[in-house]
Amino acid sequence: MDIRGITANLPHRYPFLLIDRILEVDPGKRVVALKNVTANEPFFPGHFPGEPIMPGVLIIEALAQAGAVLLLHDMADRDEKLVFFTGIDKARFRRTVVPGDQMRLTVEVLKFRPKTAKLRGIAEVDGQRAAEADIMSALVDRSKD
Repeated sequence: MDIRGITANLPHRYPFLLIDRILEVDPGKRVVALKNVTANEPFFPGHFPGEPIMPGVLIIEALAQAGAVLLLHDMADRDEKLVFFTGIDKARFRRTVVPGDQMRLTVEVLKFRPKTAKLRGIAEVDGQRAAEADIMSALVDRSKD
């Protein structure tokens, strides 16, 4: 799935869309996505000047966005749904992510109910684990306003 497919599934846009490509989707089970980290990311000038490091919370957000694509992928009414990030457990950061890195984001469904999900996400760079977390999400109806 290219960026057009991703934006058809997610409401996120620049500067907050944090995935660039979906490599694999096993509906209801697993997704693998990529995030190409460039020097042009809007957070790098402030995090940190002269030593750019991708904030850990944004790595987790990238995992959550990949998970949202997975959850919405086969829903007939996905245009009427949003996936809200509701919780995080077991978050660990193992290495820094810097400009030029390509993150491979793997997200698996641990539990899925009609309105909630628990996912396990792993972010890797060059085969090394950068971050991991259990992510809880709520599926809600989009506002009709």
